[in-house]
Amino acid sequence: MFLDTPLFPCPGLEPHLGCAVSVKLETANPVRSFKARGTELVASLLADGGARAVVCASAGNLGQALAWSGRRRGLDVTVVAPRSAPAAKLDRIRALDAGLELVDGDFDLARERAAAMAGHHGIRLVEDSLDVETCEGAATIGLELAGAVARAGAGAVSPYDAVLIALGGGALATGVGHVLKELAPGVEVICVQPLGAPAMTRSWRRRRVVTTGPTRTIADGVAGRRPIPAVLDDLLVVADDAVLVREESIVAGMRLLLDHAGLVVEPSAALGVAAILEDRDRFAGRHVVTIVCGANVDMDAYRRWIGAPPP
Repeated sequence: MFLDTPLFPCPGLEPHLGCAVSVKLETANPVRSFKARGTELVASLLADGGARAVVCASAGNLGQALAWSGRRRGLDVTVVAPRSAPAAKLDRIRALDAGLELVDGDFDLARERAAAMAGHHGIRLVEDSLDVETCEGAATIGLELAGAVARAGAGAVSPYDAVLIALGGGALATGVGHVLKELAPGVEVICVQPLGAPAMTRSWRRRRVVTTGPTRTIADGVAGRRPIPAVLDDLLVVADDAVLVREESIVAGMRLLLDHAGLVVEPSAALGVAAILEDRDRFAGRHVVTIVCGANVDMDAYRRWIGAPPP
């Protein structure tokens, strides 16, 4: 139910973006994000090994996915999340019977607390982007995208020439990126991050870990400020570019996806469209794929954003 998600063209977007855009829809599943591709693997391995408990830090989507995967296998799941995380995400974690501990701080403080709990109780810590299973889960998206290129046939024009990937901790970008560089090396891998949460992009540009102060973005799913060195090393191998986009472009991207693709998405899922809006010349006449990675959005906030006048 998490594999082989739809990949389809959105011709309604082309007049507004100046290029052909296809959507890889990672929200058409029980947890409304790509994260369960990885948590299904994590949870199955833990259950097979006799583990009974697991903890993670999450801005919401990983926690919901781990709770869903863990409940199916009888695991005791605890999620540590920032108190400021969207209420809709926190409510869904609770509804899936996971323990939820809230911290007064951001995701990086939640990550510290989750690590302390794992050490104290001697249980498995799932660390998104660092644990190989989370990256392998994301890599299955890359396999499906590469399959579309392979189906075009030898000597044929690739169905797309760039993939736009939301960049947070890096699991999605590195997982997809490694597969595309191996199986579809002609496809450009472009990572997109909010200007208000630029740590990983700055680190990629400087080729060393750069930490930042407090994040300021509505894209809570990608709002980290302390990149993991090992993940950055992977990103440096697979990413062709990393770009930053403004908040108003993210909102405009969400509106375009609603109006012309019928998709209600969270801000992180609109980063690819935002990148096209901010650099139309770069993408003019091209065919790009944007990975719509999550749709767990607080609807009151969504209505405020979408109801705002276009920039």
